Amino acid sequence: MKLLRLIRILTIGLRFGLEEFFLGHERVRPLRWLVRATLFWRPLSDPRGVRLRRALEALGPIFVKFGQMLSTRRDLIPLDIADELALLQDQVPPFPSIQAIATLEATYKKPLTVVFAEFDATPVASASVAQVHFARLHDGTAVAVKVLRPGIAPVIAHDVSLLYAAAGLIEKLFADGKRLRPREVVNEFEKHLEDELDLMRESANCSQLRRNFTDSPLLLVPEVYWDYCGRDVMVMDRMDGIPVSQIARLRESGVDIPKLAATGVEIFFTQVFRDGFFHADMHPGNILVRAGSEQYIALDFGIMGTLTEVDKQYLARNFLAFFQRDYKAVALAHLESGWVPADTRIDELEAAVRAVCEPVFDRPLKDISFGRVLLQLFQASRRFNVEIQPQLVLLQKTLLNIEGLGRQLDPELDLWKTAKPFLERWMNEQMGWRALLKNLQTEAPKWAALLPQLPRLAHQALNEKRFVRLETDLALMVRQLQTHNRWLRMIATLLVLTAAAALFIAFH
Repeated sequence: MKLLRLIRILTIGLRFGLEEFFLGHERVRPLRWLVRATLFWRPLSDPRGVRLRRALEALGPIFVKFGQMLSTRRDLIPLDIADELALLQDQVPPFPSIQAIATLEATYKKPLTVVFAEFDATPVASASVAQVHFARLHDGTAVAVKVLRPGIAPVIAHDVSLLYAAAGLIEKLFADGKRLRPREVVNEFEKHLEDELDLMRESANCSQLRRNFTDSPLLLVPEVYWDYCGRDVMVMDRMDGIPVSQIARLRESGVDIPKLAATGVEIFFTQVFRDGFFHADMHPGNILVRAGSEQYIALDFGIMGTLTEVDKQYLARNFLAFFQRDYKAVALAHLESGWVPADTRIDELEAAVRAVCEPVFDRPLKDISFGRVLLQLFQASRRFNVEIQPQLVLLQKTLLNIEGLGRQLDPELDLWKTAKPFLERWMNEQMGWRALLKNLQTEAPKWAALLPQLPRLAHQALNEKRFVRLETDLALMVRQLQTHNRWLRMIATLLVLTAAAALFIAFH
């Protein structure tokens, strides 16, 4: 089956003239004349980006998804191709309703009429991995039922294995191949596909996001009905709203469009920096707006992004440095994070970042293409051998989605001005006295448990002649405590004195 799939991929690639992406390389250039002479009959008048997009659409939904993700990697592909891949739409014909019903009854081990009071056999939405039906529970609750597409798992496994093979070719054929880490990009893509294939994970993502925005005026997230969920089925509240792309209807319902655009930016930065857990598939098809308000409604939680505290700190430092036009701080953040080699000249990296970013500021969103800015930054980064971070691919993708959404809603929206106060407030909470109180509250129970044990631990160490180990443990404890601010260093000193007193008592 894998061989047949490979033959089909090669056939479609040749039909759309995709060999030019590989035959341009010096190692295989002699084969160019043979291919062109054999396939001279092909109409190849369309630009290469258009032909690549059509080939991915012909190959099927998994390649469409990969193309969508690849469109955000301006570091990997030229801008003309990235812009064309961004037009890919994950529109797949629905699978037969009888298969959906069979999946549901296999999950519940009972007839569908026993589970639901009503079930609409006609799907309301269909994508590459699943489709959605409307239903009603016996207590009258209106729900949306998401059903996994039958037989999709082996198809994905075969296609992903071929993507790994292509990534290996990129590493071998192109000078920048290893630096761009295509295998890790495919690996990241595979992880998100695995998440989408388990609707229990998507249900958990939905539940987590709902908990993060409980009673929030910014974002409404449907409730998950866990008693009806399984690996192949997800049941949640049926959400009523206006698609965010239907701006005329939004205005008619009384929505403040500029405020709605600013709210979208605030939701993004709240998810990223407050929670480190963000909806990473925020295209217009997954977003509704509550009629008469500026509250968003989120749908489809198969692709979620997570960030560590280190990631958040690094990103916040960079964003604020950009807003303040402190390009040296940006360069230093790259160096300290290990993204660039240790021998990189900071002044040169600072100059390169300044040349890209300075023209962006003080301009409305309608005059800025963040895709072009990202491309220029990646081109500049190539000169300095910057290591591309695969874990930030989803963040980049989501930021580009926010750009597109903001441009559609309010071309005058200034993303920088909207985001800057939020980031400054967040950094103050992380670095100021509020952060001190929060850290004290977190660490206090540990200290309360540790302090009474110090004399006993010291006496035990003396009896067992483990002075070196005790000294090491105390030094480690001090170093951990000294990572906090001056007040915490004072507390660390107090602990050392307490330990010394305990040692003195033990000796006497």
